[in-house]
Amino acid sequence: MDTPELPLFPLRTVLFPDGVLPLKVFEARYLDMIAGCLRERSRFGVVSLLRGGELHRADQAVDFAPIGVEAELIDVDSAQAGILLVRCRGGRRFEVGATRQQADGLWLATTTSLPADPVTAPGPESEPSVRTLEQAIQSIEAQDAAAFLPPYRYDDAGWVANRWCEILPLPVAVKHRLMALDDPLQRLHLIDEIVRDQAGVS
Repeated sequence: MDTPELPLFPLRTVLFPDGVLPLKVFEARYLDMIAGCLRERSRFGVVSLLRGGELHRADQAVDFAPIGVEAELIDVDSAQAGILLVRCRGGRRFEVGATRQQADGLWLATTTSLPADPVTAPGPESEPSVRTLEQAIQSIEAQDAAAFLPPYRYDDAGWVANRWCEILPLPVAVKHRLMALDDPLQRLHLIDEIVRDQAGVS
């Protein structure tokens, strides 16, 4: 289903559904965007930058990935004048349609919703990855209690795969390809292989 235009925030990162994204916002276009989202209780889209920089330059071409994730505001704090510290939750995935750029540099796009991951239990072969993820999250949260959002769905293959994608030091392009996969079991299978290679899980 196509939606009205969604403001976009192109970043050199990947937001996953149910993930947490902290942002330090200081550009006027994004300060206005956040203010609009607060006022209208609306969301914006996070898309991965393929070319160009995060800061607006009129002479710089920008290209971003064709699939993104909606961001819902959780916390917005004013650190100092002209700077907002924002924390967002990843929502639905979407496909970018027609785009246009405002005079202030803000990108807007029509979007088409993509199906949410079906809730599917991880297979027995993924048990080591599930167990190690639980240990990793416990260790991370001992240092930063705001890193993950409950409920923790270790019985959901898509949720497990997405949290591993956030934790592992993967290139942005790889994370985006994994996020864009429609089959959560396939995503988790690929993560299993990476976890075995990088984390020594067996």
